Amino acid sequence: MNPFSTQLKKASHVFFWASLVLALALASPLAYAKKEKRTKAERAAASESRKAARAERKARQAKAARAPVVPKAVVRDGEAEARLIDIYKLIGQAKTREALGKAEVLVRDHPTFQLAQLVYGDLLSAQLRPVRAIGDVPDTTAKAAGPALAELRDESLLRLRALRERPAPGLVPSQFMALSSVNKHAIAVDASRSRLYLFENTATGMKLLADYYISVGKSGIEKKVEGDLRTPLGVYFITSNLDPKSLKDFYGSGALPVNYPNQLDIKRGKTGGGIWLHGTPPSQYSRAPLATDGCVVLANPDLERIINTVEIRTTPVVIAQSLKWVAPQTAKADSKPFEDALKGWHTAKSSGDFAKVASWYAPDFFTTNGKTLTDWTPTLRSEVEKLGGKEILLKDVSYLRWTDTTDTMVVTFAELVQGAKTGRTKRQYWSRSGNQWKIFYEGNV
Repeated sequence: MNPFSTQLKKASHVFFWASLVLALALASPLAYAKKEKRTKAERAAASESRKAARAERKARQAKAARAPVVPKAVVRDGEAEARLIDIYKLIGQAKTREALGKAEVLVRDHPTFQLAQLVYGDLLSAQLRPVRAIGDVPDTTAKAAGPALAELRDESLLRLRALRERPAPGLVPSQFMALSSVNKHAIAVDASRSRLYLFENTATGMKLLADYYISVGKSGIEKKVEGDLRTPLGVYFITSNLDPKSLKDFYGSGALPVNYPNQLDIKRGKTGGGIWLHGTPPSQYSRAPLATDGCVVLANPDLERIINTVEIRTTPVVIAQSLKWVAPQTAKADSKPFEDALKGWHTAKSSGDFAKVASWYAPDFFTTNGKTLTDWTPTLRSEVEKLGGKEILLKDVSYLRWTDTTDTMVVTFAELVQGAKTGRTKRQYWSRSGNQWKIFYEGNV
C-alpha cells in the first residue's frame, strides 16, 4: 500500500476515535457523576500529585516569561500567490511530493485562501490516483459545489496566464504617455488578465514594482449605468484613502476611491459612482475573477502595499480591457502630435489673443458646474484679458491617453503667470477629430 495512503488511513482512525470519545463524553453527563470511594492514603497521594503538577506548571511559565518574544510573521504582498505559483512549477516538474509539502504549509499559513485549499486537495488525491484537472473531485461533489468550483478554476487559469504572459522588462502601458515628478506612482489594470500593475515613476523612467491578482464586476467591464455591476474603463485618479475603521469588514484592509465618472464618462452620459480599490473580508483571501459590484478588489496584503505606497489625487489608475505594452520611446514618439497641440494652446494663451485661445476649445466643451462653451466664453475672455499678454508657465505636466471609439488625452498641469509664486493646478480633457486636438473640458483640480 502507498505509505501516504497508510498515513491517511491511520490519521482518519485517530480522528474517528477522538471524535467518538468526545461525543460519548458530551452525550453522557453522568459519566463522571459516580466516584469510587478512595482510601486516606490514596487521597494524600493524589494531593501530592496535584502539588507537583502545579509546581511544574509554574516552572514552565517562569521559563516562558524569560524566553525571547518571537515576533509574529509579517504577511507580505504577493507572498501567498508566489508560493502557489512555486507549487504549480513543482507540479509541472512532476515533483508532487515536494509540492504537497509546500501546499500543506501554505494552507496552514493562509487557511482562507480557497484556491490553495483546492490545489492542496488535488495533491492529496494525486497520492492515490491520477488527477485529471484542477479541482478533480467526484461529479456529485462538483455538482454540489455549483459555480464556486468553476470560479476557482478560472482564478487558477488567470493566475497562471499572468505568469506566462508577463510584460517584457522596461515596457509600459501605452496609456502612460508622460508623467511628471508629481506622479510618484501609477496603477494599470488589465481586466482580461485579472491583473493590477503598480509602477514607480523614477528619474530614469517607469519601474514596475509589483503586480497582483484582482477581481472585477460580476457583469464584467465597461460600466455605463448605476447598478449594472460592471467595472468602468478609462483613466482615473485616486481621490481619497478611507479609514478601514469606518468601513465594514466586507471591504477588508481599506479602500481607495477613484473619480468615476470622469469627465469623458460624464460627456458620454454614464452614471453611477462608488468605484473603489478595496480588500476582502477576513473569511476570504481573494474573490472570484468576476465577483464585485464594479470595484477592483485585491487580497488584503496586496491592497495594504498599495495604500502604503501611493498618494491620493496624484496617482493615476488606468483600467483597460487589455493593456498594450510599449517601449517608453514609442510612447514619447506617439505623443509628439499632442505635444504640438498643447504648445499651440499655451502659446495662444500667453499671446493674449482671445480668438486664438478660443479656437482650441471644442463646440461641446463643458465645465464642472455644467456650463457650455457659450456660457463659459465670458469667463475665458476675462481671464485672457487679465493676463494682458503675460507669459504663462506650465509646470509638472502629465498626460495620459485613452483610446476606444475616440482618442482622448487627460492632461494635468500647474499654471502660473510669469513672476507669480503660486498658481492653479488644472486638468483638461482633449479629444482628437481627424488630426486636430480640441479641449472639451477644463477645470481646477
